[in-house]
This record gives sequence, structure tokens and C-alpha cells, in this order.
Amino acid sequence: MEKLILVSHGEFCEGIKASVEMILGPQDNIFTVSLLEEDSPQDLEEKFKEYIDKDDTIVTFVDILGGTPANVITKLIMQGESFELYAGMNLPMLISYLNGQIISKNIDYVSQGQEGIVKVNDIINQSKPEKEDE
Repeated sequence: MEKLILVSHGEFCEGIKASVEMILGPQDNIFTVSLLEEDSPQDLEEKFKEYIDKDDTIVTFVDILGGTPANVITKLIMQGESFELYAGMNLPMLISYLNGQIISKNIDYVSQGQEGIVKVNDIINQSKPEKEDE
């Protein structure tokens, strides 16, 4: 079974999962692990390990590179755990991952997440007709 585990500071991972389920419906293979204020890095590691099964393929999205969630998961990989880890989790990235699962195709989640970041003002300004000099 392939599992996607979302890990973040606070409840961000739970919110982004709820958002994607609003768009695409229930997602039984997505799990969330929140680092709460009262949690230590060890607590986060223990919560994360509850979702790990040696027979599963694990893909993990974390909120930010260099933060405690990313560092805890990175440490596990360095200790021999085998799963993919992506930092910079965002909604376009998550939707791309799920679309890839639906159509059984490898999608570049990183590119999709980056392409989802745009300055809308620039798009609006490009579509405005130029004013003629009076």
C-alpha cells in the first residue's frame, strides 16, 4: 500500500488534507502528523512511526525544509528508513500527487508545487489593454 504522510508544525497538515478532500473527496491513504507546542522531536518521531509499515511505500510531505518535522524525518532516512521526503508542502503539490495516483503516472510534485506559486497582479496587468496616448 502506498501512503502519503503529511507532517507539519501545528495543524497545517490537517488543514491541507481537509482542503484537498473538499476538492477531490475522501483520501484514505493520506495520514497527518502534527508537531504541537507540547511535543518534543521524539514525540513527533513516535507519532510518525505509527504510520510506518515495512510493506508500505511511504511518501512524506513536510511544511518547511530545516524545520523540526523535516529534520526528524530526515534523521530517520539517514538511519536507514526507506521513503521519499519532500519539503515545501502546498495544495497544488498535493493535488498533483493525487492526480498521479489516479492515472497511475509519475508526476513531478515539486514542479507542480512551484508552478502553483504565481503573482496574480502580474497576470491581471498582462491582460489589460494598453491605454492610448491622448
